[in-house]
Amino acid sequence: MLTPTNKILNIIGLRPSGDLGPLTGYTSKRGKAVWYLKAPPKSPATGYQRQQRNRFRLIAVLWSRLSAAQRLDWLQAARAAALSITGYNLFVWYQYTQDQAVIQTIERQSGISLLPLF
Repeated sequence: MLTPTNKILNIIGLRPSGDLGPLTGYTSKRGKAVWYLKAPPKSPATGYQRQQRNRFRLIAVLWSRLSAAQRLDWLQAARAAALSITGYNLFVWYQYTQDQAVIQTIERQSGISLLPLF
């Protein structure tokens, strides 16, 4: 069902895929944006889902505890290494994988020190 809000979202040219506030959207096979009210989950989150969500929350808290200069370093390093992700995404990826070899390569390419964090 197309509501006035949905018409506005279609007019501004969004090609939706996912949630936007209380709405979920996708692009149909015909290329038309389809929006509907987000449905509640059919079953509660599993233990693994809760664990992963908490892990990403913790990573976001760690990012917020970095100094402004450290956050800027991550942003600039991602840009200087010509990555197609932001510095925040790079930080999240590193915290999730703990792959120091990749970060060291990015440090060499960008000339910016990212580790140690604290």
